[in-house]
Amino acid sequence: MGRRWHALAAVGVAACAAAAVAAGDRGFTFADAVAAPEEPMEFGWKIVLGKLIGFFGAAFGSVGGVGGGGIFVPMLTLIIGFDAKSSTAISKCMIMGAAVSTVYYNLKLKHPTLDMPVIDYDLALLIQPMLMLGISIGVLFNVIFPDWLITVLLIILFLGTSTKAFLKGVETWKKETILKREAAKRLEQIAEEPEYSPLPTGPNATAESKAPSDEAASLWQNVYWKEFGLLAFVWIAFLVLQVTKNYMPTCSTWYWVLNFLQIPVSVGVTMYEGLGLMQGRRVISSKGDEQTNLKFHQLLVYCFFGMMAGVVGGLLGLGGGFIMGPLFLELGIPPQVSSATATFAMMFSSSMSVVEYYLLDRFPVPYALFFTVVAFFAAIIGQHIVRKLINWLGRASLIIFILSFMIFISAISLGGVGISNMIGKIARHEYMGFDNICNYDV
Repeated sequence: MGRRWHALAAVGVAACAAAAVAAGDRGFTFADAVAAPEEPMEFGWKIVLGKLIGFFGAAFGSVGGVGGGGIFVPMLTLIIGFDAKSSTAISKCMIMGAAVSTVYYNLKLKHPTLDMPVIDYDLALLIQPMLMLGISIGVLFNVIFPDWLITVLLIILFLGTSTKAFLKGVETWKKETILKREAAKRLEQIAEEPEYSPLPTGPNATAESKAPSDEAASLWQNVYWKEFGLLAFVWIAFLVLQVTKNYMPTCSTWYWVLNFLQIPVSVGVTMYEGLGLMQGRRVISSKGDEQTNLKFHQLLVYCFFGMMAGVVGGLLGLGGGFIMGPLFLELGIPPQVSSATATFAMMFSSSMSVVEYYLLDRFPVPYALFFTVVAFFAAIIGQHIVRKLINWLGRASLIIFILSFMIFISAISLGGVGISNMIGKIARHEYMGFDNICNYDV
């Protein structure tokens, strides 16, 4: 019972300390969407179909660590009938619901091969502040860039990323096949030459005879509270800056001051973690045998890619999950840890956006609550089923294939809608050039 209350307390802190970024973004714009449905909420075939699509999007998105925004936004726009801003805001609510439930699920799990949590807190603390800064920069580009350019960039990036992730999955699958064959050979040799081993006795006999579990002995000990607290500090700082900025006239002096204040917050926390990694006081433990002191150029590479993931996420209005997952895999992070850490980081960015959107009255609360609950339970079910499949098949590459599939589907759905709207704008001879950010109204 004590562990359960600790778990609930952890989730409570997570929900409040969780997400900083994509604040104030207008999202990936679909120009001619239908106006948002009027309240009260009415159930019909659109809600049922949207719920089913949202359920599967959240289930697969949580496993891959991408959130599912590439599925949610087209569903909310084309099926439910929300406008672009409402679709983006409700999509963030769904991503937050799925991320919170997934993080709660992962808080109890251990690393697949090491005695540490499945969430790499040091990696999150290194990447997350720069990711948040990058999203803020990307949001500015999102306002300036025309929709056709965003559509082209989205299709190119997502098709390239999904292909890269798929090839990584095939490579991991082949490695797993070799390991399974070697394990089978060892079992055959042991069967041919049985050795006498006495039965375990004593007070620890029962524990020693049990199969190893992927669940941590104590959830309270499985959370690195110091790192968690630093991430919470960054979240609160960004929340205050972003919310305050939205009440300032665009391009005013205070608007830019509040924007630039994000730099010392994010860079300061990242450098604190980076110095610890360079001096050997901290390690990115999830890399296992490759644990070494981080060199300065490696630190710059991590920070650069973290910020670029945020820039791309903010530009496309989808958060950084679609970039972080493949990035972590390329850095040699195991699939389970990559997915869990990416979702942990996404919990911060999505919940940040939800708080801001709520204060700006961007979404109808009944619809947001309904789809958030759907995503919450879908993520838990998806995590549970895929975890069972991985244990049964012995193939963590399943996570990589799901990641690749989700990115590919998002490229098709978002790209298709974007192209459709682009054709409509051409037919109506609408302006399709770059916009002036100073004319943008939050």
